[in-house]
Amino acid sequence: MANVLAAASHQLAAALGLEKREARLEARVLAACAWNVEPAWLIAHDTDTLSAAHGAAFESLLARRLAGEPVAYLTGSREFFGRAFQVTPDVLIPRPDTELLVELALVRLPPDVPLDILDLGTGSGCIAITLALERPRGRVTAVDRSSTALTLARRNADILNATVEFLDSDWFAALAGRRFDLIVTNPPYVASADPHLNRGDVRFEPVSALAAGADGLTDLRQLIAAAPAYLMPGGWLLLEHGWDQGEAVRTLLRHAGLAHSATWHDLAGHARVSGAQLSENFTLGRSAAPPVSAE
Repeated sequence: MANVLAAASHQLAAALGLEKREARLEARVLAACAWNVEPAWLIAHDTDTLSAAHGAAFESLLARRLAGEPVAYLTGSREFFGRAFQVTPDVLIPRPDTELLVELALVRLPPDVPLDILDLGTGSGCIAITLALERPRGRVTAVDRSSTALTLARRNADILNATVEFLDSDWFAALAGRRFDLIVTNPPYVASADPHLNRGDVRFEPVSALAAGADGLTDLRQLIAAAPAYLMPGGWLLLEHGWDQGEAVRTLLRHAGLAHSATWHDLAGHARVSGAQLSENFTLGRSAAPPVSAE
């Protein structure tokens, strides 16, 4: 068995440009999935001889990974904020960068206050479910226009025992008359002609959840312009975006009349999340004077 995993690691490193450690980890993850065992089992049985069935199951997954298919889609699971979420090719793969969005949301959600929270474009449900579990007194609503994504998100909520209201909605379309203390979203923000859409894991993810017009700002513009009508006075809007979109997003936030606009960076030092607050005296149809932005 050890020889099989070692050979697979070399193949993965060569085909996908992975570092040796990452390639070894991927080989073990694929093996554990193919053989329906825990990763620790592989260490205890590394001298075992593989059966023909186990060998074929592993080779099948390995071939798909060598062709570039994401590990998360092959195993059907990805960890986010310390919890395992089921994923399928119908939704984006949860990424560590998005944990910053959750962390910033939690800072604005006191544990003992029953606030209303909205997650736009929930996908796998990882953001909404995490917020519901971390702030159990919060009332979390999550929307998506994809019925298959909502089915998966509901399944994840059931598995993780989270209370979330899931709605079939194209952004705010089904939320007329409702207001929230916090709105979070990881919307599409990649330019439609960006070459990264044809590289790596992204090639296999739903384009509708990635691409947003010529400059990648189409959905961000729409969401930011509409958000004040759905925020409570003093409520926050937090949006994930591309590494080079921080200034543009802050400008959109100010033009929408939102205050205290700022951009926060991920662990790699890239601008990743921007947000702003609805002032207590905000009036729809009247933009406030642009505040000083921070980065």
